[in-house]
Amino acid sequence: MNTPNVKQTAHNSRNSTPARVLARAGFAVNGVVNAIIGAIAIGIAVSGGGSADQSGAFAAIAANPAGLVLLWVIAIALAALGLWYLLGSFLENDRDTKGRALKIAIGVGKGVAYLALAVGAAGFAVGSGSDSAGQATSFTAQLLATPGGVIVVVAVGLLVCGIGGYMVWKGLSRGFEEDLAVPGGRTGKVVLGAGVLGYVARGIALFVVGVLFIVASVTADPSKASGLDGALKALADLPFGKVILVVVGLGFIAYGVYSVLRARFAKLG
Repeated sequence: MNTPNVKQTAHNSRNSTPARVLARAGFAVNGVVNAIIGAIAIGIAVSGGGSADQSGAFAAIAANPAGLVLLWVIAIALAALGLWYLLGSFLENDRDTKGRALKIAIGVGKGVAYLALAVGAAGFAVGSGSDSAGQATSFTAQLLATPGGVIVVVAVGLLVCGIGGYMVWKGLSRGFEEDLAVPGGRTGKVVLGAGVLGYVARGIALFVVGVLFIVASVTADPSKASGLDGALKALADLPFGKVILVVVGLGFIAYGVYSVLRARFAKLG
């Protein structure tokens, strides 16, 4: 099969009704996961308990009577969304070489991230879920123990900080609007407001995650790089940290609302 036929098959698959429905479902379930993370973050600010990351969210879902079914629905929807992004990267045809490369990199990054989330949800569904904070620490420890590992950890930290900063900018500039067919009236205001708050909150959290990776490299202490949960708990240790953590938690909930609305209004061209 030649390349044009492969691309046509990929295009038809990506734009089929089942693929679009599953991609929209992926946005929706991602919203649910982020809203749960936000609720856990607020709980940490109030009582100090819980794990405010994807693992904590999946564990909370698993604890419900219908948790097993919900986890499989989440895993399938997120996997479908990840594949949808990867197909989009394969089909990218921007004539500008640099612009095309950037769009492919972003699409692949999103695709891999959603597939990783899908694997995490499936892991909890089969009873083999693990603590993502512990995985981050173990990963960092392995890197720090290898020649040049400190440089790699710093690079990872700077990259995550950059992504966090970009998300803050995207929220404040409302750059996410280009992904949506924003409706008018009150619904449109809710979508935009939730998007701004959500992107800014997630960007702040990711920026702190990146800072913790850099701190881990400088101090040679891999326990500092504890992922999203560690980043949110680090916020709680700041002056007025609990108030900040509540605000960030509300931001994650706002992003969850935005993602659920995005399932309805996303452009899937």
